[in-house]
Amino acid sequence: MLAETVRAAALRFGAATAFVDPDGTPLSFAGLDEGSDAVAAGLAARGLGPGDRLVLRLPSTSRYVLAYAAAAKLAAVTAGVNPVLAAPEQDRLTELADPRLVLSDPAEVDELAAVGARLLAAGTATPPVPLPADAGRPVAIVFTSGTTGTPKAAVFTNRQLRAVTEIDTGGAWADRPGEPALAATQFAHVGFMTKLPWYLRRGLRMLIQGRWRARDTLALLAEHRMTTVNAVAPQLALLLRVPDFDTFDLSAVTLIVAGAAASPPALVEEARRRLRAPYSVRYSSTESGGCGLGTAPDADDDEALFTIGRPRPGIACEIRDDDGRAAPDGEVGELWLRTPSAFEGYWRDPAATAATLVDGWVRTGDLGRLDERGLVRLVGRRKEMFIRGGYNVYPAEVEAALGTHPAVAQCAVIPRADPVMGEIGVAVVVLRDGAAAPTLAELRAHLAPVLARYKLPEDVRVVASLPLTAVHKLDRAALARQLARS
Repeated sequence: MLAETVRAAALRFGAATAFVDPDGTPLSFAGLDEGSDAVAAGLAARGLGPGDRLVLRLPSTSRYVLAYAAAAKLAAVTAGVNPVLAAPEQDRLTELADPRLVLSDPAEVDELAAVGARLLAAGTATPPVPLPADAGRPVAIVFTSGTTGTPKAAVFTNRQLRAVTEIDTGGAWADRPGEPALAATQFAHVGFMTKLPWYLRRGLRMLIQGRWRARDTLALLAEHRMTTVNAVAPQLALLLRVPDFDTFDLSAVTLIVAGAAASPPALVEEARRRLRAPYSVRYSSTESGGCGLGTAPDADDDEALFTIGRPRPGIACEIRDDDGRAAPDGEVGELWLRTPSAFEGYWRDPAATAATLVDGWVRTGDLGRLDERGLVRLVGRRKEMFIRGGYNVYPAEVEAALGTHPAVAQCAVIPRADPVMGEIGVAVVVLRDGAAAPTLAELRAHLAPVLARYKLPEDVRVVASLPLTAVHKLDRAALARQLARS
């Protein structure tokens, strides 16, 4: 599906720019097709063929895209390893994929392209002809973040990439290319690996950020008159904290889309107000192919601030109890998703696959409840829950309420061992600019009208920032270690 889309996009959009590297170098749709032909010839000369794994330990630039498209043309499988990870972490993921080839330097892509171009020019190699679109043929391996355990390798086939395209765009092609968009996450992430075909179908001009910086992002949004701000919640929080935020002309923005991490209510409210645009929360997982639920752009405050919305078209969700049965409305249970974009399984791990993919349903590990309007309200992850005095406490539920305090810009709730209660909650907060640090009593008084007493935090720590993972999610393990040292 990816290989065919690369070729079709070249025919439709030709010399129009598809990607712009951080240094300003453009790559056209035609250049992506021709360049990936050359890289494919170079990869084939090094022995890469159908079903083989190619691991990319490359920064997110057009060279990554060329290599990914080239592997797809050879019916090989690309596994992206986030270069932000530490070298030992990258080594473990590489070993897990059991690759035929590994590319770790962008110069290697250039060398492969040069070799392939010579072979093609000499007639000793021919441009790859994409194989018939076998729906079950693997195209990509995407590693889970591993914030609660060892990362796993989720496999996606042509079938899932086609489903993602249908869910996100209806499968339609753009009439003309050139719509600007930011590529602000690492290309190894599910948000790029499974969605590249529809980016090409939309004819997007993807501006790649080598290193994400809040002020640079604002400058790009303003300069290119972008209509949609796509980011994870911590990035949005940093955008709003740029001192001269109000000097950037963001009047072209008509929608904010935030996924991958929870959006605190205070952040949603502030972003909507200061960007003068609706805010759509998107919920998904690596295993769901990056597709799941979302709040409507025209949602009322209750939906926009305190829920993750409803399933997107073609997707179903259920809240289930520990036995896998549907939980009554209003009761907390695990969120299960059924979507045609769901991963095929974990690479060479049938036991983990069977535990996560059950009769076509993805067990997300997230806990939530369904309200009377059919909206899903998350309360946390199963592994993050702690027990205070015999009562279950879900950090996400407490964090959502804590985030409405006027002094709190960001927050997290971390359990701490207690000799009497077993565990208690510690509120870790990042203050809004100019705000005075609230006392524990003030925070508890703010939360008391909306949360049971046993859910209220019993300690508070003020920090300058919260630690994040390589994909900008809250790193709870790192935060727990940080608190243990303080």
